[in-house]
Amino acid sequence: MKKSSQASKLLWIFLFIAFIASTVSADETTDKVDKLFSKWDSTVSPGAALAIIKDGEIIYKRGYGMANLEHNVPIIPTSVFRIGSTSKQFTASCIAILALQAKISLDDDIRKYIPELPKYERPITIRHLLHHTSGIRDYLTLGAIAALPDDQFYTPEDSVELLSRQKGLNFLPGEEHLYSNSGYFLLGVIVERVSGKSLNDFAQAHIFKPLGMKNTHFHDDHTMVVKNRADGYSPQKKGFRIDMTTLDHVGDGGVFTTVEDLFLWDQSFYNYKLGKELIDLIQTPGMLNSGKKLDYAFGLSVTEYKGLKKVSHGGGFVGFRAQMARFPEQKFTVICLANLGTINPSRLCNQVADIYLADKLKEAPKAPKEKKKVKAVALSKQELEDKVGNYQDERTGTWTIISIKEGKLIMQARGNKFDLTPVSKTRFKALEAPFDNLIEFFPDAKGRIRKAKVTMEGRDDINLVKSSLVSPLTPAQLKEYAGEYFNDELPVTYKLALEKESLFFKHKNAPKGALKAMDRDKFTMRWFNIEFVRDKRNRIKGFILAAGRAANIEFVKK
Repeated sequence: MKKSSQASKLLWIFLFIAFIASTVSADETTDKVDKLFSKWDSTVSPGAALAIIKDGEIIYKRGYGMANLEHNVPIIPTSVFRIGSTSKQFTASCIAILALQAKISLDDDIRKYIPELPKYERPITIRHLLHHTSGIRDYLTLGAIAALPDDQFYTPEDSVELLSRQKGLNFLPGEEHLYSNSGYFLLGVIVERVSGKSLNDFAQAHIFKPLGMKNTHFHDDHTMVVKNRADGYSPQKKGFRIDMTTLDHVGDGGVFTTVEDLFLWDQSFYNYKLGKELIDLIQTPGMLNSGKKLDYAFGLSVTEYKGLKKVSHGGGFVGFRAQMARFPEQKFTVICLANLGTINPSRLCNQVADIYLADKLKEAPKAPKEKKKVKAVALSKQELEDKVGNYQDERTGTWTIISIKEGKLIMQARGNKFDLTPVSKTRFKALEAPFDNLIEFFPDAKGRIRKAKVTMEGRDDINLVKSSLVSPLTPAQLKEYAGEYFNDELPVTYKLALEKESLFFKHKNAPKGALKAMDRDKFTMRWFNIEFVRDKRNRIKGFILAAGRAANIEFVKK
């Protein structure tokens, strides 16, 4: 009897020690997590809500910062956030449900449901919209070009009409992948027209209510009162400003939810409460006409992070940022919803995964020490200057600028700037870039540099053509471009005026800054790329505008 009692005591002591050890370990782990969010963990800053899920349970949830600065309301796990494009997976799921119900086919021409859209050279299918391969211009970008900012009221019906006026596409359907909010906005319209219900009502009936997501909805009325809602903020020189929108558009975004409700959605990928067929379908990546497989499925990116499969999607709109990152093979998910536009939930989710999955993750081959081993070769001043100039991406039309400073080549592209280290007379590396890369310059028959190619690990090669422009345009040359230009698809008139020896846009909500000449008849300014078009008598008759997610927009000179 004594031996049994002694053994029982030893067992309880062992269990108690194990419990204390696990508690200390858990505290150390969550302390590391809290440290990631410490910058916003105060009563004077917006912040974020976090939920960490492992094996079907929320193992840690917290709020950091304030949901409302005016009324001193803190963020808690039940705070309701707008999640921007993280909403797309719910729109795609509604479409998938309709397809599984045989009410639509994913290969249907979208004009079957939205006949007011133009008939293009090739049909655009529902599948094209799902995988961002339709070529349809992004309606938010078009709105910005048409001088309609986020805080200006225009209706979903106005946006359908705007898209119906677009004569051109960014590319032929299925040829490329380019993220476009228009596709998912139109998917929402299709759900409404096929089901006879609003997108919110359909999602409530088929997704949110069956899963018990009581604090989730598509926000299709900006005047609607939402309990426990967090406000969105942007930083100012002193403090913060409230970010907001009057847009009632849903489909591409518009979901309001909590980290606790998203936990219920996350678990449906394992418990199949909505059906295994649906869950399998929405995680099926798309494909281009060429047969190239995409990493984009149904509002979800299916990728890898440090050797582990990752299913995720981020979002951001009017002061809100969101990310939901699932590691299905580890049954581990991180959800981060933020109400400050400068917070990066995608990076934070990865950092949380680094803490909890440290023993499973494989480090990406970045190795800064290996980069330093690259042996730089000495080039003459002339060999460096030959490569200086403006280079245009043959596919996208975007610009890369190669300049020289203190005997080094510098590359500027897509908002980034890197020093280039020569590894041969024509090959360079950007050693400080976060990915392995090579920039190779190609001389023509006379030895002049006319082309270049950028190779980056895990990405398609970028082929560049060098501009022939060797000196800045004079005011007299710039004056030729001044005038008024009209586009009937938006419709909008752009006025170009010469001021202080530079060209500027002069119209309502015009983007600020002077146009920079990149080549003959080619200019850039912030996110605009403009190419002027001439008639047979060499007179300027208009220009073609490309602005990221909206391209091939023709303006005619009045």
